[in-house]
Amino acid sequence: MTERTTTRPDRLRTDQAGRPVGAAAVVIGGGLAGVTAALELAAAGLRVTLLEGRPRLGGLAFSFRRGELTVDNGQHVYLRCCTAYRWFLDRIGGAHLAPVQDRLDVPVLDVGHPSGRPRLGRLRRAALPVPLHLAASLATYPHLSLAERASVGRAALALRALDLADPALDGTDFGTWLRRRGQSPRTIEALWDLVGVATLNATAERSSLALAAMVFKTGLLSEPGAADIGWARVPLGELHDTMARAALDAAGVRVALRTRATRIARPADGGWQVDTETGPGKGERLEADTVVLAVPQRETHALLPEGALDEPDRLLGIDTAPILNLHVVYDRKVLRQPFFTALGSPVQWVFDRTDSSGLAARDKAAQYLAVSQSAAQDDIDRPVAELRERYLPELARLLPAARTARVTDFFVTRERTATFAPTPGVGRLRPDAPTNAPGLYLAGAWTATGWPATMESAVRSGLAAAGAALLGLGLPHRSPLREAAV
Repeated sequence: MTERTTTRPDRLRTDQAGRPVGAAAVVIGGGLAGVTAALELAAAGLRVTLLEGRPRLGGLAFSFRRGELTVDNGQHVYLRCCTAYRWFLDRIGGAHLAPVQDRLDVPVLDVGHPSGRPRLGRLRRAALPVPLHLAASLATYPHLSLAERASVGRAALALRALDLADPALDGTDFGTWLRRRGQSPRTIEALWDLVGVATLNATAERSSLALAAMVFKTGLLSEPGAADIGWARVPLGELHDTMARAALDAAGVRVALRTRATRIARPADGGWQVDTETGPGKGERLEADTVVLAVPQRETHALLPEGALDEPDRLLGIDTAPILNLHVVYDRKVLRQPFFTALGSPVQWVFDRTDSSGLAARDKAAQYLAVSQSAAQDDIDRPVAELRERYLPELARLLPAARTARVTDFFVTRERTATFAPTPGVGRLRPDAPTNAPGLYLAGAWTATGWPATMESAVRSGLAAAGAALLGLGLPHRSPLREAAV
């Protein structure tokens, strides 16, 4: 039998400033959602314990060591319109380590051109108001015909007119909507899916119109700089683990790593009990006024007390989608830009991670590229040797310098459940932060944030859960999130 100690909160009361005295909260899950919720609850004066089963924080956006390299499990980016994630970076003191482009500029290499040579196009914005900020780029985009470029403008105007609050959008797939607005298969491939697959982790055919419209309206049709791209210039673990842990420590949050929640219960006298397991026969019982459950949907389903949701099995209907990342180290420079995306090739997005991995410090001639493959159902289970045989020739087609370079390392990271699948109808399955059980709240990128499964959605969910928890305790709360102009 597991031996448990019990940690009890004092009875909830407030001081003259309205801050809680003795109120306790347990946050289960140390990804971005859980870290955000813990920081917000601690800032309001609660005594917070954060539980994480892994030996690190960061959830599915983390780093690990491979020899002398520090490797991100996958390439993560965000946009200037991601105000919640930008707040998170500011909160942990890491904004300067993950800067945003001065202006959107995406190199697009097409190797499907009849000439057989890679053809470069760019998607970039001008310093003009929406929608003129992208007009010049689309007018000269070489990967679409003149008629296809004109059709994009008409579809964009129709997209801008959609009401994101319309529940009917959730039941429609984006691909059907695009075809009905005159978008050719080439236009969908060379523009809509170029952006959509990376942000939604699904093709247009498999994406809810509600989520796709949210991505394109917010990112491309809201403010001129909304789609400017940001990414970490350091390993993700430095941000989401090391710096996040320092911020939690400074806020007074107790962080319990390698600690798994096994049961959540509400005793007859009120409050909550959370049983934990730290090893065979070892555990602790935590008592709290508030619990935030910030773990994936299936884990949430397993821990939910009876009656917490009206239809808890809906959580099991939220499917998952994989992301595959290929990591290639060359003995010389083969890419002169920080990143690019590809057409006419199975390769999607390629990023230069030479500096952030630490490779540049020990080998100034070598280069490390990360190839990010979203919606990777067809490749996720392929053996490494097969992936190497499939993708190295593709990189050589895209990057002429790679044809004579020597590959010194090739390895693969797989996230089989990287995101929730943004399929039509998923919106009605995603729960809000409050549950039927007073004091119990849900967080995670898969909850009802209105966003697809991104770092932005995760942080927003943590803010929503913390805000609802504080209001439930009768405490004043004002979200730190500012929907400022971008």
